Amino acid sequence: METITVNTLGVVGTGAMGRGIAQLFAQAGQQILMLDTQPNAAQAARQTICKTWQSLVDKGRITAEQQAQWSARLEVVESVEALAPCELVVEAIIERLDIKQQLIAQLESHLSEQAIIASNTSSLSITAMAAQAKHPARIAGFHFFNPVPLMKVVEVVQAAHTSPQVVETLMSLAQASGHTAVLAKDMPGFIVNHAGRGYGTEALKLVTEGVADFANVDHIMREQVSFGGLGFRMGPFELMDLTGLDVSHPVMESIYQQFYDEPRFRPSALAAQRLAGRVLGRKTSAGFYHYDAQGKALDAVLPAPGERGALPLSVWIEPLAANPSSLAGWCRDQGVRVNSAPAPDATDLIILTPEGQDLSQHLSDLGLQSHGAQAIALDTFFDPFASTTKRRTLMRCPATSAQIQAQATALFSTPGVQVSWCEDSIGFVAPRIVCMVIAIGCEIAQQGIAQPKDIDAAVRLGLGYPMGPLAMGDHIGPAKVMHWLSQMERTSADPRYRPSLWLRRRAQLGLSLLQP
Repeated sequence: METITVNTLGVVGTGAMGRGIAQLFAQAGQQILMLDTQPNAAQAARQTICKTWQSLVDKGRITAEQQAQWSARLEVVESVEALAPCELVVEAIIERLDIKQQLIAQLESHLSEQAIIASNTSSLSITAMAAQAKHPARIAGFHFFNPVPLMKVVEVVQAAHTSPQVVETLMSLAQASGHTAVLAKDMPGFIVNHAGRGYGTEALKLVTEGVADFANVDHIMREQVSFGGLGFRMGPFELMDLTGLDVSHPVMESIYQQFYDEPRFRPSALAAQRLAGRVLGRKTSAGFYHYDAQGKALDAVLPAPGERGALPLSVWIEPLAANPSSLAGWCRDQGVRVNSAPAPDATDLIILTPEGQDLSQHLSDLGLQSHGAQAIALDTFFDPFASTTKRRTLMRCPATSAQIQAQATALFSTPGVQVSWCEDSIGFVAPRIVCMVIAIGCEIAQQGIAQPKDIDAAVRLGLGYPMGPLAMGDHIGPAKVMHWLSQMERTSADPRYRPSLWLRRRAQLGLSLLQP
């Protein structure tokens, strides 16, 4: 299909996103017309972009000739009428549907019928935006991420009436600028904001349930999760403090409401209270952590995991443990006797490895509820003895004795590897969050919002995850992910943990989650 040639590109709204879009496409060769309703805002944006380029010249990253050429492509205009020569106008104005519809009506009065109108919205429906347009086929989403020149992904959003030619033009234009373009249907959150619900939302639920505190969750997600040596660069609470709850919580509520109270996206009352109190994160010097004037978190250091006692004299490992021989061998290497009898003795440290269940339920299923004082659980979702491991997570139940906790801390704390304790819960911490990330990614694929490869590319580039959610599921094993989710759903009776049919079918057939 022949695409529309875009020589002149208009940008309406010259805040951080509009500036970034103008910079990106000026560098890519388009003539840019910049418009803002705020007096002098567009001119100030142009100066900011030029200063950025001058800084790159000073650092030797671009030449003075490039800077001069790019700067000549930036032109400030004073009215919508001046955008008439544009083959494409990208709006990056306030996130209000009525105001965006008013702008579209103004643009349609001056642009040619072939010109494209694209919205950088992150949360509003493109279909609704185009509902009153004379030519809705020309309207699409063109959602970039901040900072635009550095975040190398853009979501091209196809609304109900968007023409294939418009889609192809935007995809080609983005690719020519050096960005990865991913195609999404017009659904709440598109790909990235939709997929991102698993990480922070589930972390908030864990804390609300009293499973672990903010710092432990962040350390576990950074130091325990490993996909071939790759992990999350920031924990969920660090990330929400960086973004700001005034940005992240409204997105949580919006996605939840737009999907008609889908349990997977249920927001947190804890976040709502903090937002109401303006405890937003780094921008207010207080969020989930407190920050000094330089933005350093003052209370993100973990307290000691508890008393470190003497090593246990003996351990009893459940026969159905994940790789029980490896766990037994590791205990013996620490100088601890392994009781291989069918049932534990009264003096054993009992090590269980529930897979999605909480420790209390697992003890009951094994008929060991009378041994609760001796029992702890070890998270084996990610290999706790791998060379890349920096943290092991242990779980206690309400009956676990302080002496047993101290012995377990001594056993599993080794040089270079710390221990985090969590309270009795379904799925520990890291498996629960990671499984929800995968589950939501699978549901995006099941609903046909985007192709599997585009889902993974968008999440990896847009959110900075070590892998896309479908590749994560393949790395762990679809059957294993489905088993953990099913156990979490059964134990909690909460439908948020139900496995997507996309995951279930591929697990049953032994297929990759990337299989279309």
